[in-house]
Amino acid sequence: MKSTYKQMKKILFLMTLIAFACTSSAVKENSKAATNPNKEIMEKSIYDFKINDIDGNEVDFSQYKGKKLLLVNVASKCGYTPQYADLQELNEKHGDKITIIGFPANNFGGQEPGSNDEIKQFCSENYGVTFKMMDKVSVKGVDKHPLYRWLSDKDLNGWNDKEPSWNFCKYLISEEGELLKFFPSSVNPTSDEIISLISA
Repeated sequence: MKSTYKQMKKILFLMTLIAFACTSSAVKENSKAATNPNKEIMEKSIYDFKINDIDGNEVDFSQYKGKKLLLVNVASKCGYTPQYADLQELNEKHGDKITIIGFPANNFGGQEPGSNDEIKQFCSENYGVTFKMMDKVSVKGVDKHPLYRWLSDKDLNGWNDKEPSWNFCKYLISEEGELLKFFPSSVNPTSDEIISLISA
């Protein structure tokens, strides 16, 4: 009986050690996840994103490998809204060198309240927009779209921490998928600064 009792104590002791080891391992993993909530995103390049366009069709960004991109958060009721015309001009004159992609967002002054259909109609009727327009997203705050997290976090994109400060901020992406430059709203799409980088 004593021998059986000792064996049971040993087994219980070993089971306690194993349970403690498993608990410690789980705590460590949870701690890592808590300090690094963007681990999944950090493993991505811009070409890993798949986002719906304004018509609800999925766009795989891997199709843009080898092309420069200009990503712009846009709005219909903003003082910078006339830049739609400049973006369209840039698309018509330099569309062979750069792909322009608009991201409607309602983050600033409630200046993009419309639905995707309303935004699409507004852009077509008022500015003849033919460049790519995406699903309405959030570009800042707790619900920031993962692509805009990538664009505005230097741990993800390599150097830039600037998120959009207003409508019509612009991010220029190289042919290799690297973030080249951030432009505030005040920089016109047809400015010499942007044209020279597109042509480089």
